Amino acid sequence: MLPRRVARWVLAGCALFAAAGAVYAQREWRVYRSFEEHADHTDLPADWNQPAGFVIGRLMYPSGGFGGFGGFRGRGGDWRQGGTSWAVDYPKGDRYYASILRRLTTIDVRSVEQPVNLEDGNDVFDWPYLIVGLAGYWDLDDAMVVKLRDYLERGGFLFADSFFGSGQWEGFVDGMRRVFPEREIIDLPDDHPLFHTVYNLDTTGQVPNMNSLLGGGGGWLSDGATPHWRAILDDSGRVMVAIAFNNDVSDSFQWADDPEYPAASASLGLRMGVNFAVYALTH
Repeated sequence: MLPRRVARWVLAGCALFAAAGAVYAQREWRVYRSFEEHADHTDLPADWNQPAGFVIGRLMYPSGGFGGFGGFRGRGGDWRQGGTSWAVDYPKGDRYYASILRRLTTIDVRSVEQPVNLEDGNDVFDWPYLIVGLAGYWDLDDAMVVKLRDYLERGGFLFADSFFGSGQWEGFVDGMRRVFPEREIIDLPDDHPLFHTVYNLDTTGQVPNMNSLLGGGGGWLSDGATPHWRAILDDSGRVMVAIAFNNDVSDSFQWADDPEYPAASASLGLRMGVNFAVYALTH
């Protein structure tokens, strides 16, 4: 459990960020199709409609290029209706992540995720913690780029996850250069607080992709065998964008209870998820 002092910091962080968007009505909760069919078959928690101080946001975006993942295209269609690359690991992984934060911390976490569309006025400013999956395929328009930059500079946190290989890295970097043309992407040192906020974690480990494991691979895709934990910092050194490259942390959320997913990898992914959330709300 987190100490009471950290819990107070978390609640204060939520309140301060929420104040920036208080004059705008939050978008309602809604659910879209997943990129992966199995993730659609996810039970809706009984308390799905109960408000909470912290919500896991899932960044929606239009896809560019191939839009697939490891040879699997997903179901395609209008990205505003789900089923495209932004919805990888959604909603199953996000709901398990919420349950883990509830179990391992004192953060007041809503049991269901929030899909966040940058086209929805100022709605993004109501959700201080966003996950973006398969960001190597994002294709943000100019207005989305400006809004995402503003969101991050105001104190928002973006966790980029579930992408592998030099091709997807190039697509991710192309998008980030438009958001922050002058900010460097750095490799985080092993002693960075992100890896020690709650758990002391070994950054040499990889959080594997389940499809690769089931297909007899090593847990990575393309040429993404070496994990990298990277970031973009603001002017004060705060991590604005945490980047789990050549990792699939959200797969550890989805498959933690499956005997075919390595227990050590599940533990690393779940603990990374806890550290990221607590860091985002206390720095």
